[in-house]
Amino acid sequence: MMKASTANRPIVILMIEDNPTDVLITREGLLRAKMLNTLHVADDGVEAMDFLNQRGKYSGAPRPDLILLDLNMPRMNGQEVLAEIKSDDNLKTIPVVVLTTSKSDEDVLKAYGHHANCYIVKPVDFDAFTKVVRTIQDFWFCVVTLPPGAK
Repeated sequence: MMKASTANRPIVILMIEDNPTDVLITREGLLRAKMLNTLHVADDGVEAMDFLNQRGKYSGAPRPDLILLDLNMPRMNGQEVLAEIKSDDNLKTIPVVVLTTSKSDEDVLKAYGHHANCYIVKPVDFDAFTKVVRTIQDFWFCVVTLPPGAK
């Protein structure tokens, strides 16, 4: 059961990820969850910030209900993206789930210092990864009450 804020429309998820395999696995996990959603993908932090700020080719981009953020990306890394999102009054209420391969205590502390909403280490096993994606979706869209979209 979806919360009222997203009950009448597809859930909008922005995945900021440069690994096509991880994007594919995430899509599969979301499909298996059988919940109506729209997954948008940004290949790096610069593209993600263009999407979030509706610049250039993303001038009509929707506001995400949730962001899935990898840390290790070219041009602008995930920590930089997270810091920018959480310092922007128009974006800071969007939940950001760090979904990365890094188990580094330093990365975890830094992400939470930038106000990540949670930090998840990507499993390497396909089935485990899809289970994590389904769990993220179930938690953020069935358990949590999200803030209303702001613009």
